[in-house]
Amino acid sequence: MRDEAKANEASDKEAREKIDKLNAADGLIFQTEKQLKEFGDKIPADKKEPIEKALLNLKEAHKSQNIESVDKATAELNKVWQAASEEMYKAGQQGQGQEQAQNNTNTEPKKEKAESEVTDVDFEEVK
Repeated sequence: MRDEAKANEASDKEAREKIDKLNAADGLIFQTEKQLKEFGDKIPADKKEPIEKALLNLKEAHKSQNIESVDKATAELNKVWQAASEEMYKAGQQGQGQEQAQNNTNTEPKKEKAESEVTDVDFEEVK
């Protein structure tokens, strides 16, 4: 039995690696589709199209179960998604800066409620 396990060790390792990569690709497909639905309106059109194309390539590579194609498509999808994420992050930072500037210039100083109100109460110390 040990001899049989040693003889099949390389093929088992290869099969496990293939399954792990296919599972990772499947997870990436699901995650990308979910994020496109969630952030689709925030992604610029010039960044969204390459993401959709890379996603389609990954789906096709996943169907064919060609590990080299899966690796290439995964790397491509990660690359285009990262570029879009950076742009969304920068746009978000600029939007927050503009919003803060408007809040500082367009609003009157707010009357803030005292942070803590002190109330005197009677108490009895029990020993």
